[in-house]
Amino acid sequence: MEGFYALALGYLLGSVPFGLILTNVFGDGNLREIGSGNIGATNVLRTGNKGLAAATLLLDGAKGFLAVWLAWRLFAAAAPLAGLGAVLGHCFPVWLQFRGGKGVATTLGVSLALAWPVGLAYAAFWLVMLALTRISSLSGMVAAMAAPVTAWLIGRRDIEWVLVAIMLVVIWLHRGNIARLRAGTEPRVGQKS
Repeated sequence: MEGFYALALGYLLGSVPFGLILTNVFGDGNLREIGSGNIGATNVLRTGNKGLAAATLLLDGAKGFLAVWLAWRLFAAAAPLAGLGAVLGHCFPVWLQFRGGKGVATTLGVSLALAWPVGLAYAAFWLVMLALTRISSLSGMVAAMAAPVTAWLIGRRDIEWVLVAIMLVVIWLHRGNIARLRAGTEPRVGQKS
């Protein structure tokens, strides 16, 4: 039963659409009608407001971190399920007809809360790939793949399974991006989509 509660807690926290809320509050347009229509930081950046994009990135990461942190205190061993719930909530929020973001920033927060070395590796791979390619989708997918590998390398088998599950969700949600990457048409950060 604790696993269900942890998953539900994570889902509810993860489903708060900070990107949509911030762009509405600050009058930067309907995020659903901009770029990809996603609620994440990359799409907020397409409004031209870098500050809101940074705030969305931090808040989306914070909700993933908070979900795991609270679950550690309330449900102990079921805490990894709260991390999965947070990513699922961000990607499939009930309030937005299950159409959310792609879970990259939320996964960062989850990874940091589950094991800080995994979170640091996630962030490092994300930032290095972004610096090298300026392709947000590729950077996020590479970071998502690095997380379970890092957990395995540091002997954290207790969280490896949830990071694999999250990785699969993140990659599945990027299937359109993968097609554009293969076609050479995936936009780079700062480029008009």
